[in-house]
Amino acid sequence: QVRLVESGGGSVQAGGSLRLSCAAAGHILQKHYKGWFRQSPGKERELVARIGWSGLTTHYADSVQGRFTIARDNAKGTVDLQMSGLKPEDTGVYYCAVDSQEYHAATTQGDFDLWGQGTRVTVSS
Repeated sequence: QVRLVESGGGSVQAGGSLRLSCAAAGHILQKHYKGWFRQSPGKERELVARIGWSGLTTHYADSVQGRFTIARDNAKGTVDLQMSGLKPEDTGVYYCAVDSQEYHAATTQGDFDLWGQGTRVTVSS
């Protein structure tokens, strides 16, 4: 059983920055797409960013493009989300996710089948 563990959430004022990190306990998962999702109050969970197995392919939601950066370290098995220029609408629970299928280009939320417990991000105005 792969367990994903997120860290780095917290509270910050608008315009501030946070860095989220996710690791799979005992696993590297270097051949797998990874992603970050969030669920904001009153909204459905949505894709924030995803990254391919080499780290060269990334995709961002329009709402975070230019402010957030996803990166992975395949030696450590981690995937990070650097968030800058945070806005109150970025508030929510952020989830790390992995597509368990090797070398599969995950594009939708349904492609990701391994999930962390989530870490809360609160941005105040």
